[in-house]
Amino acid sequence: MSASSANSSSPTLAEAQREMRFAYYDGAPGLLTSATVWAIAGVVSLVTPPTRAIWTLLLGGMLIFPVSVLLTKALGRPGKHRADNPLGSLALATTFWMILMLSLAFGVSRLRPEWFFPAMLLIIGGRYLTFATLYGLRLYWICGAVLAATGCAIGLANAAPTLGAFAGAAIESGFAAVLFVSARRTATA
Repeated sequence: MSASSANSSSPTLAEAQREMRFAYYDGAPGLLTSATVWAIAGVVSLVTPPTRAIWTLLLGGMLIFPVSVLLTKALGRPGKHRADNPLGSLALATTFWMILMLSLAFGVSRLRPEWFFPAMLLIIGGRYLTFATLYGLRLYWICGAVLAATGCAIGLANAAPTLGAFAGAAIESGFAAVLFVSARRTATA
């Protein structure tokens, strides 16, 4: 941030987004960590009943932020934004929204276990739409839309839970790779 913005009471939206991108490596470590949790849930769904895969994603999801912060720090970024960054409240609000939606996805899974992963793809896709504002990156619009569309398609097909879990892993891994490359280019430019 520039010296003049450091003296003002609140950074501009562009400055706040720039700080978020730098602090969290464009969000790529979070996507990669989340993709890993989805993949583990997929593996669990191959060898156990769907309820264990559901619990794997729910419990593993609690580790996504702390693990991604550790990964971000290992990559040389702070993994933390300034307290006066107004986008911090957006990140917190979307986290609470997501947690509330988890109860909905879990409730749906009690009726139809095969709907849990499509519901989660929709929830996570919706959350990533807000990351377009959080980071100022349009790529998150595409990521969120792909996750949501995939969730709808898998849900309508009544596909096995394994497909939903591995679809989430594949989509997030792909977008994480693009974001890692983009963030690295931006840092060296």
